[in-house]
Amino acid sequence: MAVPPAVPIRRTVVAALCAGLAAAFLTTAPARAGQRQAHAWTVTEAAHAPRASIALDDSTGTLSLSVTRDGRTVIEPSPVGIVTEQADLSQGLRFLNRRDRTVDERYRAKSGKRLDRRVHMNETRLSFATAAGARLDLVVRASADGIAYRYVLPTGYGDVLGETSAFNLPSDAGAWLSTYRVDNEGQFNQYTAATAPTAAYSDQALFATDGGYTLLAESDLSGTYSGARLAHTQGTGTYRVQLADDRVHTDGPLTTPWRAMITGDLATVTRSTFTDDLAPASKVADTSWIRPGTVLWTWLAGGRTAGQSLDAQKAYVDYAAQHHWPYEAVDSGWYFKKDEWDVTDPDWATDSWMPELVDYARAKGVGIIVWIHQRDLDTPEERAQWLPTLERWGVKGVKIDFMNSEAQSMFQWYDTILAETAAHHLMVDFHGATLPKGIQRTWPQVMSMEAVGGEEKRTNTAAHLTTLPFTRNVIGSMDFTPGGFQRVGLRPNSDAAEVGLTVAYESGLQMFAGTPESYDARPLARDFLDQEPAAWDDTRLLAGSPAQEAVLARRSGDRWFLGGVYAGAAHTATVPLTIGRGRWLVETIRDGADGLVQDRQVLRGGEEFSVDVVANGGFAGIACPWHPGLTTCYR
Repeated sequence: MAVPPAVPIRRTVVAALCAGLAAAFLTTAPARAGQRQAHAWTVTEAAHAPRASIALDDSTGTLSLSVTRDGRTVIEPSPVGIVTEQADLSQGLRFLNRRDRTVDERYRAKSGKRLDRRVHMNETRLSFATAAGARLDLVVRASADGIAYRYVLPTGYGDVLGETSAFNLPSDAGAWLSTYRVDNEGQFNQYTAATAPTAAYSDQALFATDGGYTLLAESDLSGTYSGARLAHTQGTGTYRVQLADDRVHTDGPLTTPWRAMITGDLATVTRSTFTDDLAPASKVADTSWIRPGTVLWTWLAGGRTAGQSLDAQKAYVDYAAQHHWPYEAVDSGWYFKKDEWDVTDPDWATDSWMPELVDYARAKGVGIIVWIHQRDLDTPEERAQWLPTLERWGVKGVKIDFMNSEAQSMFQWYDTILAETAAHHLMVDFHGATLPKGIQRTWPQVMSMEAVGGEEKRTNTAAHLTTLPFTRNVIGSMDFTPGGFQRVGLRPNSDAAEVGLTVAYESGLQMFAGTPESYDARPLARDFLDQEPAAWDDTRLLAGSPAQEAVLARRSGDRWFLGGVYAGAAHTATVPLTIGRGRWLVETIRDGADGLVQDRQVLRGGEEFSVDVVANGGFAGIACPWHPGLTTCYR
């Protein structure tokens, strides 16, 4: 299996530093004698960056796209094309023209791996036509950390019947795949590209080839199109793009979502914001009301019983206020009266104790986030009742659940609910949802999305937990809800690893899933959670190998928070402190014989430190600039 060596990561990628130093290299090459290929083009952003090669076979009029990095294979030549009711734009194509431009943007995010973003990509648009005159534009973008392409149909040709798009991987490429589910909550398992069972897989698929790691993804998906999954037949390295709908309705010009390949060494892939960078700019003009933060989540702390009790919720608010956690989330059950409320009753909202809870929490500096089922927001009438009411009460955000669909009709609903929650100043956490797909750049009130086999799943494995930082969490905030310390026997990891997850996993609303009693029984964990922000200035991978280990560092101000998770036997882990020059006070929390243990040491940037890790264990830590007399990073 062609798997690049595991890190520790000891330096940042040279290609990332070279962004913008070289223009795209594009060629139109004539066919040599005996060759079927008549046209070929390459697109890249800089030296050592991934390179896309597009080829047109003159004998069939078919297009293919491959990706290399430093001359090594990332994606083998793979078909591209789209078929509509009135035109087959996957064959019989002839080349018309090429246009290219540079995309150079800066934007500021509200959550994610870092707040300040810089985008530098080279874009090439290749135009083709069929013998009947139907037009297809293939748009390809290249950056230091990825390649992406999309189709543009300047004139409508009826509904889309499917794509011929696919990704051909070397048969022995390492593969980390999640079997497709409509809620995207499957477990990640390790195969090779060819040995993976015949199945449909989530399009967040990670592969390792001679050219490095590549995470497949999608960006800029809206209600104009359908979600995708990857269809695979065992014995081949081919993963075909399969749309959720047999027919995607379109009545005019069409621009499809980006098919993205995040590519580089493991540190580059983990740190990448490529899918956000591809997405449209923010549609929310004033984002001052959008505030990431840590959350006391009550579902696993007490479930439906807690959700239906005002007294219980006030107690949770008190605990959040005591620990300066800015939010408390009230989950399922709070708005049900018998089976459900009769929202046709004009007095339907007067029976709720939610306004009293919101007022109580506001007085203590805590914001309230509420769970709500998608079926209660799926009509204009319901949204007109719920959203203004929640805003009037002072609720800060909504956790919307059970979309469970990648169909075009559901993405049309997403388009509507995103605009309306922004208008009513409600932050959003989607559960039972699609994958992020660049949504957090365009709609920054989306603080997190589930789309993951999270803390509440009893089927999680330690290998799955150590794969998520390199797969699901690469493409956007992930509401895994870590911190369920009370679930001993229901989770595969240790207490120290559970603390580490709160850093290793990024979420704009980081919902802690424990009970107050479980926190108080682990004061080192509780005090660490009290220190954590939910917005980060930078993110780095310190050490990692999918399904084995993941150690991430995230910076807030001058402090770096460290989170390490491991799968496998107990051992002593060695981690390079590649967070910058100077001397650092490093405080770590690990598993000891009688519970959690805290260690302190002063290290120079770049030095290695060791942590004793129990089976399926981990650690958490904080590093801050050291000076004589400094004894703690805690504030």
